Amino acid sequence: MKDPLIALAAGIAILSAGASSIGEGMLCSKAIEGMSRNPEMYGKLRSSMIIGCALVETCGIYALLISILLLFVF
Repeated sequence: MKDPLIALAAGIAILSAGASSIGEGMLCSKAIEGMSRNPEMYGKLRSSMIIGCALVETCGIYALLISILLLFVF
């Protein structure tokens, strides 16, 4: 590897991917908690949760892509 700072940047990108997975877990747990407290809102909460999970997962995939680019391209 040419520069150790590239490895550090890739590690930071992977940490952000890990943080997004923690956020996704919190999002799902709160949505399930809301569904259990108010069953009538099941449809709205489920659709909002799926959209939120997709957005959070996209952030994690972008962080993984950036770390792969840093390690193998630069």
